[in-house]
Amino acid sequence: MQIALAPMEGLVDDILRDVLTRVGAVDWCVTEFIRVSDRLLPASSFLKLASELEHGAATRAGTPLRVQLLGSDPLCLADNAAFACSLGAPAIDLNFGCPAKTVNKSRGGAVLLREPDLLHSILFEVRKAVPAQIPVTAKMRLGFDHKDGALDCARALVDGGAAQLVVHARTKVEGYKPPAHWEWVAKVRDVVNVPVFANGDIWSVEDWRRCREVSGVEDIMLGRGLVCRPDLARQIAAAKAGALLEPLSWEDLQPILADFWMQARRKMSPRYAPGRFKQWLSLLTRNYPQAVTLFAQVRRENGCDRLDALLGLDVNAQGFKAAV
Repeated sequence: MQIALAPMEGLVDDILRDVLTRVGAVDWCVTEFIRVSDRLLPASSFLKLASELEHGAATRAGTPLRVQLLGSDPLCLADNAAFACSLGAPAIDLNFGCPAKTVNKSRGGAVLLREPDLLHSILFEVRKAVPAQIPVTAKMRLGFDHKDGALDCARALVDGGAAQLVVHARTKVEGYKPPAHWEWVAKVRDVVNVPVFANGDIWSVEDWRRCREVSGVEDIMLGRGLVCRPDLARQIAAAKAGALLEPLSWEDLQPILADFWMQARRKMSPRYAPGRFKQWLSLLTRNYPQAVTLFAQVRRENGCDRLDALLGLDVNAQGFKAAV
């Protein structure tokens, strides 16, 4: 079984990838999508969203990073994929799942699931341009507004050269509303000859067990579930091995939060760092009642120094003085 960390635009950046993969049991992760339109992007465009390329294309935990591209021009995507490989990308992932309206309006993401022939052309050109030893993979939804073409899309991607598929088990129109249709992951698995990863609505070990039973696949990609429960991958890996792992407590989470905040404080403008911290903290409220209390205390604070004080953070020690 492999467990991957999902690419989530505006959320799972290099900082969050770093702290989540160091919690453990993530086999690989993916960048936020790099939008490709009509030109070869400069190295800075890749390094902005994939700073790990400057450090062996892996997080500090040693978790490999795939570079994800989004666009609709097969040749332009191929050129940018080849360039990403020259920068050190160990794998290229192609995004056919993003449901954002602005992305779909510019012919990117899930809207391309209406055009299986174009999916094939994109995979074919990218596969041809990328060195043979570097895998090309794809992430898809079950369709744009219906699931009727899901199997045709999966076949088109694999026939074009995809070595692996991640299937978010909903259509674009369904967005992130439950349920995820894991039974369709099983249908995709039955018509392609490459590994298929199930993605969507895996929030707990129990969800993982049900997903495995319904989808029939072992490999999974975790998105919001892992962001909201940072040790979810570790819990699932333990369960797979027949062990029971004690969940990460709020107290255990404190140094992880501290590390995240210190990285955000160091890498981001003071104008934006507090917002990034509050964004993750708000998602942690799903599983940690203490996060609700902390979020209420910091939600209106936008100054880094003030946030340090509310967190009880000793900047020089780079850690919390006391648990909240």
